[in-house]
Amino acid sequence: MAKLIINKAGCKGCGLCVQACPKHLLAVSKTVSNEKGYFVVEIAEQDKCVGCAACAIMCPDSVIEVE
Repeated sequence: MAKLIINKAGCKGCGLCVQACPKHLLAVSKTVSNEKGYFVVEIAEQDKCVGCAACAIMCPDSVIEVE
């Protein structure tokens, strides 16, 4: 099973990873922000992640890691 790790401190909430996810599991949070004030990306259902890494490849800041 794949595990998605998001470095929320470095996330700018650009949403590119959200668009790249083929399973539509990612969303920019409406309530959780980091110290810089950006609303961060969260995964809705970790157990449904297939580990394709499309989100990590698309992320311009390399804050997503797939194990």
